[in-house]
Amino acid sequence: MTFSQTNSIPENSTARTPVWYRPTFSPEHGVYVMLFVSFLTGAAAAQQWTVATTLALICAFAGFQAEHPLVLQIKQRRSWKPRFLVWGGIYTGISLSLAVYLYLQTPLLLWLYLGAIAALSIDAVSVFYRQQKSVANELLTFAAVCLTTPFAYIATTGTWSVSVLGLWLLNALFFSSAIFTVKLRKPKTASLVPGAIYHAIALCTIGILWYCGWLNPIAAIAFGIALLKFGLILIRQEWYRTTPIQNVAILETVSALLFLAIVAMSLLPAHLPI
Repeated sequence: MTFSQTNSIPENSTARTPVWYRPTFSPEHGVYVMLFVSFLTGAAAAQQWTVATTLALICAFAGFQAEHPLVLQIKQRRSWKPRFLVWGGIYTGISLSLAVYLYLQTPLLLWLYLGAIAALSIDAVSVFYRQQKSVANELLTFAAVCLTTPFAYIATTGTWSVSVLGLWLLNALFFSSAIFTVKLRKPKTASLVPGAIYHAIALCTIGILWYCGWLNPIAAIAFGIALLKFGLILIRQEWYRTTPIQNVAILETVSALLFLAIVAMSLLPAHLPI
């Protein structure tokens, strides 16, 4: 993923003799933020939190954790790593069990599952061919993570609506902004043109979603956080290109929390049902 930039850190760097029973955890901190913010916007749209909502969150989190050892095993495919296989299997088992249970309660979730499986398969192929950092694959991966928005809503309410699809697109467009800003830190991808084109297209898309009634005005305005962040980076390019990655992570996290606050306020009623 983009703004955590931790894929280059060896899994075994923190232990000289790793053992298979030591749990694996994804180091992609930026994706944690994306997953939880997207999920919470879906829960806010549902305007309630039920047992199914909690199970959906655990399912999504376990599914995300299952992807990490799978990617590491593909990268080290010359030899089988018991630790990756064991913990990939454990996380997959948890996620799959909860997914099946939620599907039996709400069959509409099948379409989301198919989309997530397709995205995971494409990402695995990209990792195999060492193309996981391509813009196309990162856009697909970010859109897949943001499926937690309709996942939370449908699992909670048992229904869907075009406004939830609008929220999913809003989240995907907002978080995908980081793909183009973080690439400014690398000499080979330091051009401002792709980022400017992306934000222009994203802004037009948000406008269309609002015009068609798929987004309410305040939720649409929340995308302005991404535009402000991009503008700040343009003004402080030298600082952004050289500052430690931790500062980039803080900027992305603060932006995501502001985005969540605006979107949640636009969706939640004055008083939640008890």
